[in-house]
Amino acid sequence: MIRSRGYWILVLGLILMLLGGCGGGETPAATVTPTRTLPPTATALVIPPTATPTATPLPTPPPTAAPVDVVTPFPPDVNPLTGLKVADPTMLDHSPLAIKISNSAEVRPQSGLNSADLIFEHYAEGGITRFTAIFYGAYPERVGSVRSGRLIDLEIPAMYQASFAYSGSSAGVKERYRKSDLFPERIMSPDFGVGAPAFYRVPREGLAFEHTLFADPMALRQLAIERGVDKRPNFPKLMAFSEGLPAVKDIYDVKRVYIDYRASKTQWDYDPASGRWLRTTAGVLHTDYLTGEPLSFANVILLYANHLETDILEDTWGGGHMSIEIQVWGQGPALVLRDGKMIPGFWQRGAREEMLTFIDGEGKPLPLKPGNTWFEVVPLETQSSEEAPGQYRFLP
Repeated sequence: MIRSRGYWILVLGLILMLLGGCGGGETPAATVTPTRTLPPTATALVIPPTATPTATPLPTPPPTAAPVDVVTPFPPDVNPLTGLKVADPTMLDHSPLAIKISNSAEVRPQSGLNSADLIFEHYAEGGITRFTAIFYGAYPERVGSVRSGRLIDLEIPAMYQASFAYSGSSAGVKERYRKSDLFPERIMSPDFGVGAPAFYRVPREGLAFEHTLFADPMALRQLAIERGVDKRPNFPKLMAFSEGLPAVKDIYDVKRVYIDYRASKTQWDYDPASGRWLRTTAGVLHTDYLTGEPLSFANVILLYANHLETDILEDTWGGGHMSIEIQVWGQGPALVLRDGKMIPGFWQRGAREEMLTFIDGEGKPLPLKPGNTWFEVVPLETQSSEEAPGQYRFLP
């Protein structure tokens, strides 16, 4: 169903109440509405002609607010996904890559995560999480381990005009990929006959076979060139960036955030020395296998989105699990963590080809800190609490 403006204000208000009084002001009142009408349930067999969400026009910002669209071009050597200059400006003449990465305990530490511009962590099924990483400004030597795609991967590559690399999917999800506008040129997978050198195995004693597949970003780029889809993207909307904190009504001091996915416990700690957030997973400092360095991100964003269980069967273990449609179109609440602060706002995406952008409670662009961003995608009903001053726990 279409949610009203009041619904989203109520959702964000409840989030703020749960977070407690930690220096915030009034609850933001943004003019936001979602942009898609959904059936009571989703089906695996009825597939639309394309996977494109049906969007309606976004609401007009308040008369006193700045325009919500940020479309000012960046200089040619600045990565629009990070707001930073790149070491090699020719990287930006190519299309981004979206790569699906496992978050199973057996594969940690994964390879290449610190090189990503953006990473989305989301529920897969059975309480586990999986990553979709966007690489644009720089490539690591390898990325992985690579695992199977999910329904959300119909959306994330489209946002960034990216090719999508993954390995395996359920029959229902594979059929959705086949029916999408990403297919065939931007779908790169052993599912559809793509093998070495784009994908290759790195065996390790004691590691199950399904965890040993890795991707070579340069080989994926070459495949995009051969398919005629490797070109500099022309993004219709852009995120805003600022070195300094934005002037907003509601802002909270934060030094630690716990995100307790059902089968994956995540912690982000703010490091004042670097001005970045460091990740701990299952009680262990999370590092990048290629460098040994801790995962370090300029921004962490809690992205609240509707999660709809479909009748697409993902697996049969434990009685079976159904695929989850995570509806990252339209608009919804967001919490932006940057510079040791937490700022409530809203995400928006009005058309399939648009990336996620962010506004504050007055409808003004909400700038991120220049650098890489990690998205924690959580259900709308996620509960939250203040554990101690500056420490918050979220229960997706």
